[in-house]
Amino acid sequence: MSNGKLWGVGLGPGDPELVTVKAARVIAEADVIAFHSARHGRSISRGIAAPYMRAGQLEEHLIYPVTTETTDHPGGYQGAIDEFYEQAAERLATHLGAGRSVALLAAGDPLFYSSYMHMHRRLADRFEAEIIPGITSVSAASAALGTPLVEGEQVLTVLPGTMPTDELTRRLRDTDAAAIMKLGRTYPGVRQALSDSGRLADAYYIERASSTRQRVLAASDVDDADVPYFAIALVPGPQPTTPLSLTNPGQGQSQMVGAQGATELSRAAPEAAGSESRTAQTVPSDSSRVEETSSSFGEVVVVGLGPGSPDWTTPEVERALAGATDLVGYTTYINRVPARPGQRRHASDNRVESERAAMALDLAKQGAKVVVVSSGDPGVFAMAAAVLEESADPQWQGVPVRVLPGLTAANAVASRVGAPLGHDYAMISLSDRLKPWEIVAQRLSAVAAADMAIAIYNPASSQRTWQVAAMRDVLLEHRKPDTPVILGRDVGGPTESVRVVTLAELEPAEVDMRTLLIIGAATTAIIESEQGTKVYTSRRYQR
Repeated sequence: MSNGKLWGVGLGPGDPELVTVKAARVIAEADVIAFHSARHGRSISRGIAAPYMRAGQLEEHLIYPVTTETTDHPGGYQGAIDEFYEQAAERLATHLGAGRSVALLAAGDPLFYSSYMHMHRRLADRFEAEIIPGITSVSAASAALGTPLVEGEQVLTVLPGTMPTDELTRRLRDTDAAAIMKLGRTYPGVRQALSDSGRLADAYYIERASSTRQRVLAASDVDDADVPYFAIALVPGPQPTTPLSLTNPGQGQSQMVGAQGATELSRAAPEAAGSESRTAQTVPSDSSRVEETSSSFGEVVVVGLGPGSPDWTTPEVERALAGATDLVGYTTYINRVPARPGQRRHASDNRVESERAAMALDLAKQGAKVVVVSSGDPGVFAMAAAVLEESADPQWQGVPVRVLPGLTAANAVASRVGAPLGHDYAMISLSDRLKPWEIVAQRLSAVAAADMAIAIYNPASSQRTWQVAAMRDVLLEHRKPDTPVILGRDVGGPTESVRVVTLAELEPAEVDMRTLLIIGAATTAIIESEQGTKVYTSRRYQR
C-alpha cells in the first residue's frame, strides 16, 4: 500500500468565497480533514472549509493543550506545545501511512504564521506534501481598508504584536508601511509602540477581515479590552486621499472615517520630494537615472553623538540633527536621537557600513539633507571613513560631505578615573572583521613595545570572545603584570560602570562590546584617595 499525500490547504482570511478553486477541490476529495482549535473546540478553519466538505469524511480535531493559559508541563509552555505537535504529527502520520490523503486546514496561508508549518517540518521528509497557498489576512485587511499598503519602492514590514514594545517601536520607525499581527491581549503594547514611533495617527485596526464580523477603525479608537487575536493593525505607506467607507459586512452598518493625514515620519520631506523612502540596504541609483545638477544636491553630514549621555552631544551636532530630512545609521545609535516630525529614519545592522554610506549619498544626491549618525566621534572606528571612501566613487561626484566631531569613548572613560591618556597614546580596535587578527596583534605588540597607553575599542562581542585573552598575552610580553587597566562599560549610559585592575588581573569574561579598555604605560600611576581611585599617565617621561 502506498502512502497518502499531505495537503497544506490555505483557506484565506475568513470569507468562504475567498477559498481558491484548488483548495475547494482538495478539501472535497481528501480522505481526512484535519484542523486545529483551542480547548473550546471551535475551529475557524473548519468553519471556512465546511461548504466544501463532503459527508462521511474522517476528521482529525487537533486541540491545543494550552494557548494563553498557564501550564504545569515540566517543559513549560514551549515544552507543552512541542509535545502536542509531535503527537499531532503522529496522528496524521497514521492516516498517511495507511494510504489516506490528509487535508490539513490553515486559515490564511499555510506558511504565514500558521500551525501547518509545524506539521510540515515533522512529516514532509516521510510523506509527499503539497502546499496550496491562500490569501493572507494582511491582503484582506488592506482590501477592507480600501487603500494600498505600499507603492513604488516603499517597504512593508510584517511584525508580530508579541514583540517587546521597544523593539516594535524601533521597527515601526524604520519602515514605510507595517502590518502588525497577533493582537488580542498584546494591543495595549502595540498601541504604545505606534504612539512612541509617531505612527498612531496613520494606523488602522482591522478585525476579522473579510468575515461577516469584520470591523475597521482608526487604531487610536479601539478599546483595548475588546481586541481578538484575529485582528491586524495596518500602517499604510501611501496616504489615503479620500474618506474611507468602512462597512461591516452582513450587519448593514457603515462607518465613515476621514482619511488621516499621514505624519511627517511616513512621507518624504519637501527637500527630498519625489524620492521614495527606502531601507538602509538600498543600493545606489541606477546609472541610467538622469543626472541632477550640483545645485539640486542636498548634503551628507556625518556626526558623532558622543559615547552615551545626551549631555555629551555638541550643540553643532544637535543643530545638524534638527535640520536633517533623513537620519541614517546603526539602529542603536539612531534610537538615541529623538524623533522629529518630518524626518525619515533609516536604521540598519552594524555590519553594513558601505551600504549605509551609499544610501546616505544616494538620498543626498536626490536633494535630501542627510545626517549619518555615529556614536562617540565619527572619525574613530565609525562612519566618517566609510562615507568618505564611498563618496570617492564617480557616481557621487558633487555630493557635499561634512564631518562634525564628537566626544570619543576613550576620552569619556579616561575622564571617569582622571587622565590615563595624559601622554602619548594609541587607539586600536580588536575587531578582526575588517582586518586580520595578525595585523591587530602586530600593532598591539608595536605600541606596547613603544610604551604608550592604549585605548582598546571593540574588545569582544557575542561571536568574538577570545581576543581579550590573546591581547593580554601579547601585552604581557612588553608590560609589567601590575600595569593599570581601566574597564569602562556603558560610560554615560544608564548602566555605567568603571573599574581599575591590573593587566595580570584582567578577566576576559568581564569584557563585552559595550566595554572600552585603557591599558596604561610605564608612567601610568594609581592614586588612592577619599574621592576614590584616580589614574594618570605623567607627561614627564623618565629617561
